[in-house]
Amino acid sequence: MNPDDELRHLAELMPASGRMYVKLIDKLDQATVIDARLPLPWEQSRPVYLNFDLWEELTRAQRDLLLLRTVCWVNAPRWFQFDLSRGLLLVGTVGTCVEVVQGDAIGIVAAGGLTALAGLQIWRNGRSSQLELAADEAAIKVAKQRGYAETDAARSLLSAIEATAKIENRFGLDFVELLRCQNLRAIAGLSGVSVPDHLRQE
Repeated sequence: MNPDDELRHLAELMPASGRMYVKLIDKLDQATVIDARLPLPWEQSRPVYLNFDLWEELTRAQRDLLLLRTVCWVNAPRWFQFDLSRGLLLVGTVGTCVEVVQGDAIGIVAAGGLTALAGLQIWRNGRSSQLELAADEAAIKVAKQRGYAETDAARSLLSAIEATAKIENRFGLDFVELLRCQNLRAIAGLSGVSVPDHLRQE
């Protein structure tokens, strides 16, 4: 596999938001096939690291869907979308500043605690299984725009998750990966059982 040709193909495959923010980087020394982290609110760049020695062990469809899924995942968090948690974070931050100016130790602890709890909730929401499942479903939608049938895209992503675990010499899939696989089986028509709503919120 020529990494330059593959990078060009993957760049063309990505949605417009991916081309704007995601930077694909060849990283041969990493133990994973593909790696990325959720960006912090102030970060514009979203690097995605690929180990091309491992990457080429996947089929073209598996690579396409795995890349699209990762791009959708790093672009998924909406840090500045206003909701209850962000409202509490704002109130807590303002309250903490006011209490610091007034020198009220109890007020600082109370407002700081509210800020910390709201911030923790926002961070947990950014790492929830709901976000993981949504990224899979978004990747399938983009793949459909690139000529894949929905069921084929779901099967390719499902097989990519399983193949990646083998390539990386992992003993098995973790809980969230198992949820994702079950959801993809339902989308692909391989199972009549979808992921229950209460597990989507984990």
